[in-house]
Amino acid sequence: MARLFAAFQYLLPHHAISRIVFWFTRLQTPMAQPVMSWFARVYGIDMSEAAQPNFSAYNSFNAFFTRALRDDARSIATGEGVVVSPSDGRISQLGNIKNGEIFQAKGHSYTAAELLGSEQEAAAFDGGQFITIYLSPRDYHRVHMPLTARLRSTLHVPGRLFSVAPHTVAHVPRLFARNERAVCFFDTDKGPVAQVLVGAINVAAIETVWAGLITPPAAWGPRQVPHQGEVELQRGDEMGRFNMGSTVILLLPAGAQWHESLKPGDPVQMGQALGQW
Repeated sequence: MARLFAAFQYLLPHHAISRIVFWFTRLQTPMAQPVMSWFARVYGIDMSEAAQPNFSAYNSFNAFFTRALRDDARSIATGEGVVVSPSDGRISQLGNIKNGEIFQAKGHSYTAAELLGSEQEAAAFDGGQFITIYLSPRDYHRVHMPLTARLRSTLHVPGRLFSVAPHTVAHVPRLFARNERAVCFFDTDKGPVAQVLVGAINVAAIETVWAGLITPPAAWGPRQVPHQGEVELQRGDEMGRFNMGSTVILLLPAGAQWHESLKPGDPVQMGQALGQW
């Protein structure tokens, strides 16, 4: 059944569906609050963590979906060289980047160069580490910094919008290198960092705090997204957000290491220590 569902997605008009979702989730209508309440109940969303726990505080479904958390809802791990989770979610995969290859699922991998849209940028991460975190519809959908860094550039890479749910990831080859994404390159005192926000069907928008809405608009090829002035973000600072569920992929160069206790399928929370660099 999962294989059939994945195959069916090749036929879907991914972007048309997602643009409809974009429009629908931003409607300001009295019906939005009952939809929010139903959604929270079905997916088990804990609204007590939200900065605004009442649905009446949100003028659209998108405002609810990208809600902020209370200041004390997450703690940011501290310590020299600590790398924290950029988001809530579940670990899809993690491990070494071997000969430029990143493991996706059994029988499938893709290259760092494909993901990042640059052979030159990918070379810096060969022999390093990657972690892929899947955000389900129930998760908090803002993305934060895994460590203190300075923004170097942002690349918008257009592509398909396959679902990034585990059953699809297992059956669509090179999925994360095929889907539309925002590739964010950072510099730190220890070396480069890449954090990739991968779009998916129904993910009608990817935003960053320095450039605003990146997708849509549509683009015919990779494009550099401009930003004003120097952007330096501290570990735990918000850097972007998704509408609907999606995936974050974090790449670190050689010298970083994930905690040995972490494994695919583990739930994580934003700010949780993932490893050491």
